Amino acid sequence: MGTPDFSVPALKQLAAQDDFYISLVVTQPDRPKGRGKKLTSSPVKKAALELGIDVFQPENINTEHAKDTLLSFHPDFFVVAAFGQILSQEILDIPKVFPINIHASLLPRYRGASPIQASILNRDKETGITTMIMAKKMDAGDLLMTASTPISEQDTAQDLHDRLGLIGADLIVKTIQAILDDGLERKPQDHSKATYVKMLKKSDGRIDWNLSCRQICAHINAMTPWPGAFTRLGDKLIKIYKATPSDIITRHAPGVIFQCDKQGIHVATGKGCLIILELMGTSGKRLKSGEFLCGHKIDLPVRFSFS
Repeated sequence: MGTPDFSVPALKQLAAQDDFYISLVVTQPDRPKGRGKKLTSSPVKKAALELGIDVFQPENINTEHAKDTLLSFHPDFFVVAAFGQILSQEILDIPKVFPINIHASLLPRYRGASPIQASILNRDKETGITTMIMAKKMDAGDLLMTASTPISEQDTAQDLHDRLGLIGADLIVKTIQAILDDGLERKPQDHSKATYVKMLKKSDGRIDWNLSCRQICAHINAMTPWPGAFTRLGDKLIKIYKATPSDIITRHAPGVIFQCDKQGIHVATGKGCLIILELMGTSGKRLKSGEFLCGHKIDLPVRFSFS
């Protein structure tokens, strides 16, 4: 059970195992996408069809019809990775062995919808994948296995998403093999250490220039590719995709662009300053700072808006 790109490596890795058989792939219904609102299949559906695996797309996984469909396959396991629907206890009880979730954090840290972005926003040194037995309460089930990866100051949410997808693919195979070999002990989570993260909204991309340069750079990385870190220059929306912190001391107020040079666009922050390296203006094209400045003259000093 999965829907976005994150879920595809696990599906492919499971399908490649000679001793596993995937009887069904469950994913979200086709949704309208793009300006033409054309119905588009999820990445998981596309991958499943390429692999020749049957696909089931219930609008609601918790109906009697969906339950009967899943029961008809007599599954040993469910493997769930970013499916996008909450499973009822009745559905969770269907597999003979376990329903297993692939979660993109080191639980119990960052239960919820945006663990990858949270790990970057909080400037964590590492994150990882946890496989766990699913419980009715979100991300609260017993732990099975974990695998970690370091987070660099340059990692965006997209970078981490792609890396964790591959790590999750390897870990789910190791997890199921260990269960079948009776070599894996389930471990209850320490619920007192649990933290929760919400689903991101477009407004979460707004940059607060009062933060330190390093906090803002982390925010930009966490919001890339979606919803995108944004600010305003006059009445124009500016999206910032890449920036680097600088410890240059400036007396300018937070949000003031005080210098433009070969390095990039220098902006004062609550502590230090940052240099914008890649951004997008009204043209809708992602540009390096030098390219942007060729078509957008900036009269210094000028201040980014906070609204």
